[in-house]
Order: sequence, then C-alpha cells, then structure tokens
Amino acid sequence: MQKNDIQANDILLALVLLTRLPLPRLPQDAFQRQAKAVWAFPLAGLAVALPAALLAALALSAGLPAAVVAGIALAAQVMLTGAMHEDGLADTADGLWGGFRRERRLEIMKDSRIGAYGVIALILGFGLRWGALAALIETAGIWPLLALAMLSRSTMPLLMAWLPNARSAGLSQSVGRPRALPCLLSAGLAFALSLPLIGGAALGAALAMGAAALGFGALAKAKIGGQTGDILGACQQVAEIAGLLALLVIRG
Repeated sequence: MQKNDIQANDILLALVLLTRLPLPRLPQDAFQRQAKAVWAFPLAGLAVALPAALLAALALSAGLPAAVVAGIALAAQVMLTGAMHEDGLADTADGLWGGFRRERRLEIMKDSRIGAYGVIALILGFGLRWGALAALIETAGIWPLLALAMLSRSTMPLLMAWLPNARSAGLSQSVGRPRALPCLLSAGLAFALSLPLIGGAALGAALAMGAAALGFGALAKAKIGGQTGDILGACQQVAEIAGLLALLVIRG
C-alpha cells in the first residue's frame, strides 16, 4: 500500500460527493483524488444515517409507532443526501425502460423531468424501504440503519470499478474508475463497522447487497453499456432494499 492510498481529506471528499451536509470548501486539487476516495463512501453513509438513527431513537422513546419512526428516519436521510440516490433511481428507471436504444436511454436519464417509470420506481422503492424498516425497527431497533447505510454505499465503488462509464461526461466520469484497493477497503470498512451493530447478520446482509448490486450492474451493462451517476445512485437504493429484506429474513 502506498502512502497516498489513504488520506484524511478523502473522508471530507466523500462527504462532499455523497451528502448535502454543510462542509468547508475543498481546494480544487482535492477533487483529483475522487477515485481514490471511494474507500470512505461507507463513512459518508454513516454520517447520513447517524443523525437519522438518533432522531428515530428519540421518536421511538417518545412512544411513536415503528411505522412513523421509519418514516422519520427515511425523511432525515433524504434531506441529508439531497435525495441524490432516489433521484438516481427515478432517472435510471425512466431511462432503462423508457427507451429502446442505448443513446435514447442515456438521453432520457439526463432529462430532469420524471416519467411514469421513475414515479413507479420511487413509490416501490420508498414503500419497500419504509415497510421493511418499520418491521426491522420492531425486531432489532434502529441501529441496523447505520450498517445498511454503510454496506449499501460500499457497493457503489465496486460498480464503478467493474463497469466502464457509459458517458464521456458527467459526475461518474469526472470521478473516474477506482482501482481494486480502494474498493476492497470500502467493502472491508463497511463490513467491519457493521459487525458491532448487527453481528453475524452483517455477512448475510453484505452477500444479499453484493448479489443485488451485481445483478443491477449486469442490467445496466446490457441496457447502456456501463454505469453513470444515476446508475450508482440507483445501485445504492437497490442494495439497501436487498439488505433490509435480508436482515428481516435473518432476524425473522
């Protein structure tokens, strides 16, 4: 491992890329490390999920039902990320199923307007996350939120390394394709930090998320020949849903 493989500023860079938290302005040359900073993506997930989990804990202690607590936790995460992953899910659904040619699919994904497929994807995505999270809170409390946030974001670097950029411009293209080491560090970090939170269930959740990400990546490759920022955001959502369902099965 070279001394510049990991830098403290990578954490701040990951937060800038994946959240809407108020952060200090980074120098322009810091963004040259975007592909190397993907190891810190799980920490960005932790930064988003921790405030959401604390709010959920307060709501739960106040006697609110699990369904309401789950809604509060989801709302907090959406606010802290600027709904970037949900936006990616909607754009991906519109593009992959709204066009018949690769060029048209990419064009639709870039369009800021949302179509029927995007609306359906958001309804199903939020519905599954909300219902599964409410059920999980009843059986396991709110702290699995942290593990899910970290593990789901560790799938994004893997997809970035595996698939080429589908466009010659855009967020994903500007970040670049990471090498294997930062991706492995991301996955290892997310798994290690999840073990104290959900114990051995972390392995089952990680396997389910990895399988979901691989399947989703194969779909993206077949439809548009690679990945984009929207694809990566959608991957996080798909992986989180897979992890939620896996934890429910394991805990059930």
